[in-house]
Amino acid sequence: MSGDRLMRIRSTEFQAMAERVLRVTELTTRLNVLPFEDEARKAELFEQILGSPLPAKVTIYPPFYTDHGLNLDLAERVFINQNCTFLDYAGIRLGERVMVGPKATFITVGHPVDPVERRGWLSGAPIDVAENVWIGAGATILPGVSIGRDAVVAAGAVVTDDVPPASLVTGSKATVNRRW
Repeated sequence: MSGDRLMRIRSTEFQAMAERVLRVTELTTRLNVLPFEDEARKAELFEQILGSPLPAKVTIYPPFYTDHGLNLDLAERVFINQNCTFLDYAGIRLGERVMVGPKATFITVGHPVDPVERRGWLSGAPIDVAENVWIGAGATILPGVSIGRDAVVAAGAVVTDDVPPASLVTGSKATVNRRW
């Protein structure tokens, strides 16, 4: 995974990223219309999307969306439910035994807030999710967030700050609600 970064739109790097996004959009479109039981074809498409075979015992239920794929690092025994989105250009790591509920969204890229810079730059920071974390349905994880081991992100939470280990975060701006 890369660190915090800023990329100029209309640069060679941005053009390469845009070409990858188009390719992965084609691949995920094909993946998302396969019969659920077509495990062999799903495995082939995931390998093209991610750049390597899925790790042992990783389960991903389509529909599945990613914009880049090559910067999505999945450990063993990760479970990703239906209709999840991973905008992974700046890097997303999911540790062992992470479970992701349906419609969860992980976003590593954005734009500067300054209106002058907004159209000229793309900003990003990686997301790191430690082992044994549970991400609830419809949760949104934003750039630069780290989620500690054994934490739970409640359904619908919007996570803008790091989540301590062994804690529950809830709400439209996720805050620590409980620790154990």
